[in-house]
Amino acid sequence: MSESDTQDRTKQLVFEYQLDAPPEKVWRALSIPAFRERWLPAEVEALSSVPGEELRYRLREEEPPFLESVVTFQLAPNEGGTELRIIHSLTDARLIETPAPANSNQPLMLRAA
Repeated sequence: MSESDTQDRTKQLVFEYQLDAPPEKVWRALSIPAFRERWLPAEVEALSSVPGEELRYRLREEEPPFLESVVTFQLAPNEGGTELRIIHSLTDARLIETPAPANSNQPLMLRAA
């Protein structure tokens, strides 16, 4: 695993669920706004969709600091139901860490005058 893979994973939450409902029913709950609003009371912007397999939405908080994130829903059939994987990635540029300077391998030292 590369360092960038590790950094990407630290900025996201991944949840996996085994649901008793068929994939078609889960897809409707995710993709139809009237159904989605019942369990996801947030304004969403659709970013991409692979019908029956994956949906990706951008979320923005309604109150300050108005953080932005991307939520990806991945569906796969399992034995009699649906495997649902939810990946919530923080994408707000204000919270992305900047790399440490190359010479930061020493402890911070303060010198008195």
